[in-house]
Amino acid sequence: MSSDSVQTIASEIELVPSNCFEPFDFRAIYGRNAPVEVDLGCGDGSFLAALAAENPAKDFLGIERLLGRVRSACRKIERHGLTNARVARFEISYTVAHLLPASSVTAFYLLFPDPWPKRRHASRRLVAENFLASLHRALCANGIVQIATDETEYFCQITRLIVHSGLFAVNSNPESASPATKFERRFRERGVAIHRLELRKVSPVT
Repeated sequence: MSSDSVQTIASEIELVPSNCFEPFDFRAIYGRNAPVEVDLGCGDGSFLAALAAENPAKDFLGIERLLGRVRSACRKIERHGLTNARVARFEISYTVAHLLPASSVTAFYLLFPDPWPKRRHASRRLVAENFLASLHRALCANGIVQIATDETEYFCQITRLIVHSGLFAVNSNPESASPATKFERRFRERGVAIHRLELRKVSPVT
């Protein structure tokens, strides 16, 4: 995606590509070459904005489907004067599979994804074999994925899928992502156990 096809300038925060079928050009979007980290389901942007503020040498992209949350995230980024953060309103699975260039992302954050706890809704869960393959494709060498959930059954399912994929080295006892998200703070206050994984890209998709 060329700079002409990206309807954004440095002062704009919401990324609105004119062509939703071409991969993002991060150099055109951010105006520099820097490591890119992606917050999958960035919600109101609190975590995304805090990350960007703490890491000015990196660029950050938040992916969020809901318009109200996208607008909230954009306001936070604007309020803090952050030039290294953008938000795109897309489905997560489509973005990872089709809009992120291969080997372009140094880290993904998948923190407290919707667990869809009812059995009849289980097929809507984000983490599946194809999604893991898409993450792997988009990650640069030794790129990482940080995952957190409060749902034990979903965590076990995610772990099984990851181990079966053979695409990642797994750290099952990573440190908490910093800064803490709203969900994490809420769960801590309630004494809810939080399950975490850190994945590192180790092998090519065959």
